Amino acid sequence: MGKTVRQAARATVQLVRAAVLALGSYLFVTVLLITLVATATVVGAGVLPETVRLVRQIAGAKRRQVALWTGREIPEAYLPLTGPPRERLRTAVRDPGTLTDLRWMAAYYAYGCLACLVLPLWPVGLAVDGVWCGLMGREAVVLPLISRVADLDARWSRSLLKPSPKARLAERVEELTETRAGAVAAHGAELRRIERDLHDGTQARLVSLSMRIGLAKRAYDRDPEAVRRLLDDAQDQAEEALTELRHVVRGIHPPILTDRGLVGAVRALAASSGLDVTVLVDGLEGGTKSGTEGGLRAPAAVEAAVYFVVAEALTNAAKHSGSPRASVQLERVSTGIRAVVWDEGLGGADETGGSGLLGIRRRIAALDGIVTMTSPVGGPTMIAVELPCVW
Repeated sequence: MGKTVRQAARATVQLVRAAVLALGSYLFVTVLLITLVATATVVGAGVLPETVRLVRQIAGAKRRQVALWTGREIPEAYLPLTGPPRERLRTAVRDPGTLTDLRWMAAYYAYGCLACLVLPLWPVGLAVDGVWCGLMGREAVVLPLISRVADLDARWSRSLLKPSPKARLAERVEELTETRAGAVAAHGAELRRIERDLHDGTQARLVSLSMRIGLAKRAYDRDPEAVRRLLDDAQDQAEEALTELRHVVRGIHPPILTDRGLVGAVRALAASSGLDVTVLVDGLEGGTKSGTEGGLRAPAAVEAAVYFVVAEALTNAAKHSGSPRASVQLERVSTGIRAVVWDEGLGGADETGGSGLLGIRRRIAALDGIVTMTSPVGGPTMIAVELPCVW
């Protein structure tokens, strides 16, 4: 019986919160009516997006209540209310999430009353000196009823507040639009980097090589020693130009990924980073933790993205963290591949400070991946990426 009492007490708290939110929803009817009148007069149409924003906050509060009761979150799918007034108004009207929230709010007026009616059923019981003594038979029936009403409230709210397929599609389109813009920006930055490397490095050396060959041709008959020196310089310039080209190619797709795979390439990065780097591998080719030596490889684009993240993170750690140690973890997960780079440094990494973190986000977003970063002042810094792929 003690467990039933505790569950009923928890359900009572949940129903009190539901009743308070229902009361707030009743009061919000006035705001909705004012908004409808203002929108009908066109002059006050700018009020509608702000009202929709308030509706989202009320629905969000209910989602959090349900998550607290059931332990499962209800996802949200809203289009952002940003931009000029006309765009915000169009978004507020066309967003499928607006209709979902209003439908829930209308239904909530009904079963919010149910929560208010059930609350008085909580048994007072018998108490002696403030100590609970027991329950009568009627109360023993009422207690489970309170919990069932709380469960019913959560099920109704989950059913009404979950995003519709249309809302999920609209959110996905918006997300893909943003990631496509990021991918285009990252691609443009990469092209500019390649162009700069070719212009400042390889092209300059090739021009110098051409000039030395021209001078050698002119001095061929009258000064053989000068020709030899010029040809030696030309050979040096050609070798340096080849080195520059290899550097550019390595930035596009590191050949070491093809030769050694992701695990071998990351271990090579760790060895050349100047830090004491520990590399942990689980479930990938070259990993031994789960007995998958010679296992499956991720797609080339995914490997290249992970390699870029690890390289950028280790470079940042070597330059800015002040720590001599770092660690890299590569892990095969059910949805793809996960990589985590961690250092014990000073922390305080800033994405707007030119540290390459924005480039990491754009590159990962282009492949529909997720980036998580924590870097409090004083450290440590952790960058984790998860990329979907089919094994």
